[in-house]
This record gives sequence, C-alpha cells and structure tokens, in this order.
Amino acid sequence: MSVQKKKSRAGFFIILPSLIFIGIFVYYFIFLTIRTSTSNWNSFSALVKGEYNFVGLRNYQRLFQDPRFQTDMWNTLFFTLFFLAGCVILGLFLANIIDKKLKGSNFFQNLFLFPMAISYVVTGTVWGWIFAPGNLPSDPQGINLLLQKIGLSKFQWMWYTSTQSIGKFNLALIPVIIAAVWQMSGYVMAMYLAGLRAIPEELIEASQVDGATGTQVFWRIKMPMLRPITLSAMIVIGHMSLKIFDLIYAMTGSGPNNVTDMPAIYMFEQMFRSNRYAIASAIAIIMLVMVAVVIIPYLYYSFRGSK
Repeated sequence: MSVQKKKSRAGFFIILPSLIFIGIFVYYFIFLTIRTSTSNWNSFSALVKGEYNFVGLRNYQRLFQDPRFQTDMWNTLFFTLFFLAGCVILGLFLANIIDKKLKGSNFFQNLFLFPMAISYVVTGTVWGWIFAPGNLPSDPQGINLLLQKIGLSKFQWMWYTSTQSIGKFNLALIPVIIAAVWQMSGYVMAMYLAGLRAIPEELIEASQVDGATGTQVFWRIKMPMLRPITLSAMIVIGHMSLKIFDLIYAMTGSGPNNVTDMPAIYMFEQMFRSNRYAIASAIAIIMLVMVAVVIIPYLYYSFRGSK
C-alpha cells in the first residue's frame, strides 16, 4: 500500500467520528422532523400512541392558510431587509471612521464590538426596558419617560406594543430592528475593517496622485474590493434574521395581534404549549428551507471560486 493511500485512510478514520455525529445529530434529526411534519401528530395523545398516519403536505397547507403564519412571513421579510441594511450601512460607516486611525480609535473599536459578546436574551431584556411604553400618558416608562422629562411628550409612542402598520410592515418591529442592529453592527464593522486594512496603501496613494478625491477613492477603489466582505456580511446577517428567536422572545414575544411574531416563536408555541408537533415540525422545515436558499448558493460559489 502506497504512502498516499495510507495517509488517505488515516485521514478518513480521523474524521469518521465527526461524520457519524453529523449524520445522527443533524441529518437524521432533519429526517425525523420531515417525517413528523407529514404526520397527524398534532396532539399529545397521538404522539404517545405512536399512531403515524401520513397526511402529505396537509400541515404545510394549513400553515400557509393561517393568518398568523402569513403575518410571521411578512415580519420575517421586513425584519431581514431592515436588519441587513442597518448592519451593513452602520458597520461600513463605523469601519471607515476607525480605519482613519484617529485618536481613541482602538477604544471605540472595542466599544462597538462589545454588544456582539452579549447574548440575545440580555439584549432583548435591556432594550425591552428601554422601549417599554408604560401607561401613556399618565405613567410613561423607558424612552417615553425621557421624552417627557425633556419636554418632548408629543413624540411618545407605544413602541413594540403598537398595532400600527404601513401596508404589511408592522411599526412595532422598529424597536426590535434597532436592538438587533445595535448588537450585530459591530460584527459587520469588524469584517469591513479587516477588508479596509487589507487594501494596499500603494493603491490608495497612486489614486490620490492621479487626482482622485476621497469620495472617488472610496466608491471606485475601496467598495469594489469590499464586495466579498459585503456578500459575506449579508449572508451571515441574513441567515441569522431568518431564524431569529431569542432576541424577540425576550424583548416582546409575539406582541399584540402578533405584530412582532416570527416563525421561530410560532414554532416554539406550537411545539411546547399546544403540543401540535406536526405543525411545529412543518414550520421548522420551512425555516430550514429559507436558510438553505440563502446559504447553499453562497457556499457553491465560494467553493467554485476557490478552485
């Protein structure tokens, strides 16, 4: 047996335990979830009896006809769009400021990164206190109390308890989006900062010698070179927003009339409060498909580009 074959066989046995664990705890459980989503297990008694009746896509059909799930999908769409845009814009802005290496930039770099180290539950709890509306107008709380103290009571609002909307966009999502952007914009900033510092100084200096302004350098040199960073940031933030749970659950829950509800919250309630295991499994598979639609093309083009 050649040395190359021995190395290949040794490498296979090294990664074999990982492959087994992934097969069992990832793909096998995905299979079980798919199987449950096509069953009639929508009560605890049906689960205990183990009476598996295949119902096809009936649970999925019920979901897409469910007004609450329709609201969840719209909320996910708007949350993803604004969360993504906020993190990319703010992260790029902060990275550009810090990249100028002004006095105190290292301190502010760590300060902007700090929220990323906090759990979503803590973030949701703290921002829940900040945006708690209180009993308006007699007993305001949080930011409404601050507005009252500085004489801006006319700007008091119900925040995440508001049932106002613009089209399909529930305005109660605004505080949730602010909290999410606050937590993750530092992460995007770090990605952009690494990209900016990887751009050769000679390239910037050459463009300036040719008469390029700071704006032209940014848009015609830096931004094209930061496109891979932008794509990576969008993929990471996008897939996080599609499966968001803990931040919203700790901050607002589903909210009045489900104005801040998300598929993950609905899935949790169907599974652990209503014992509708098949419906909860169907929601889980829909979320898996949404994340896969975002992740798989990115992985495909990444591996294709590395060859």
